[in-house]
Amino acid sequence: MKVLGIETSCDETGIALYCAERGLLAQALHSQIAMHERYGGVVPELASRDHIRRVLPLTRQVLAQAGVARSEIDAIAYTEGPGLAGALLVGAGVGASMAFALGIPAIGVHHLEGHLLSPLLSADPPAFPFVALLVSGGHTQLMQVSGIGHYALLGDTLDDAAGEAFDKSAQLLGLGYPGGPAIARLAAGGTPGRYRLPRPMLHSGDLDFSFSGLKTAVLAAMRRGLADESSRADLAAEVQAAIVDVLVAKSLRALRTTGHERLVVAGGVSANRQLRESLGAASAQARWRVHFPEPALCSDNGAMIAFAGALRLQAGAAPGVGTGMAIDGFRVRPRWSLEDLGAA
Repeated sequence: MKVLGIETSCDETGIALYCAERGLLAQALHSQIAMHERYGGVVPELASRDHIRRVLPLTRQVLAQAGVARSEIDAIAYTEGPGLAGALLVGAGVGASMAFALGIPAIGVHHLEGHLLSPLLSADPPAFPFVALLVSGGHTQLMQVSGIGHYALLGDTLDDAAGEAFDKSAQLLGLGYPGGPAIARLAAGGTPGRYRLPRPMLHSGDLDFSFSGLKTAVLAAMRRGLADESSRADLAAEVQAAIVDVLVAKSLRALRTTGHERLVVAGGVSANRQLRESLGAASAQARWRVHFPEPALCSDNGAMIAFAGALRLQAGAAPGVGTGMAIDGFRVRPRWSLEDLGAA
């Protein structure tokens, strides 16, 4: 079974072709970072318009790279939510229309489920059950994962997600967008501890997160003044250390609480090297396993959507449009809890 995946939830247009028998055949990704950087964040209308320009050329590119004709596609998976409504509509509209024209099934995929399952595409995939840390620009959650479609929320962010904390702190430091990579680059030349920032809810006793107070503390440090470039690097290092400390502590607490011995970390922030090193060291000490997506699959991408769609279809999920079915439209869900998925 060959599944074409279409990801357009925010500021990256991702297309990929996954084969259940042969694995990932080809993928292509266009990032809108350069377009949104001047605004310091994503402009939804611009994001939607850019997806319209990119999705079909990237689809043709992926099919050519894979050496697969359109008639050989068995199903189409697209991101149904959560995300920006206009951006989601582009991928959903193209995916459902293409499926109807080809007479094949189409299935809407939960964006976070795609991230959560993306480490299964690696050479060392995790076995169920496991704890998942979903950490990105808009989400910071801990989930208990028993199998495909069986997800229980353990902890959620009460305000800013970790990625938002990186982005907003980067803005205050006069860095570019997205903030995570920008802060990591500056932090590489700094030393944490010179500016002591809070670790919000580190000792709360639960598995929830809160990062809005960190942004306020960074603003206060900036107002006191930074003497030189070295001071900026030290503050960036402390921002990164504060976020990583909280993510690591909560993840380890989730493993102890559930009794699981495997942790999956996914989402854009999972590419952060300090987070990977800290979680790797802490897990090894406790003899737990930690799994990350391949670097190319940390950001939003079509491969995770194609893969999740293939698993859902194999598990018997009902497609939205396809052979012998009336086209009754499609839907997108800008707000959509992962727990609402239920079993396939």
